[in-house]
Amino acid sequence: MSKKTSKPAKKSSTSAKILYRPIGLISGMVSGALAGVIFKQLWKRASPTHREDSPKALESEFGLGEVLIAAALQGALFALVKALVDRGGARAFERATGEWPGD
Repeated sequence: MSKKTSKPAKKSSTSAKILYRPIGLISGMVSGALAGVIFKQLWKRASPTHREDSPKALESEFGLGEVLIAAALQGALFALVKALVDRGGARAFERATGEWPGD
């Protein structure tokens, strides 16, 4: 059985974390907006009724299954887009400054 070796953890300085903070805040807002746009487009195509808006938990005209599917899809998409944007921003920051902003 072979052991996987992982890369050594990249350490970051306090100044790198502070410098990255505004970038992280902006990228969080951008990723949330982008995930919302992607979700709306996917929901329009995937929903059985091809409605513009996804079902909300307190809207009685939707069944529980449809509400849960919409919520799960929206949550998964948000997490995926946020991870991609955060990771890309951190790598760009590292290329520009030579320091990893996290950890």
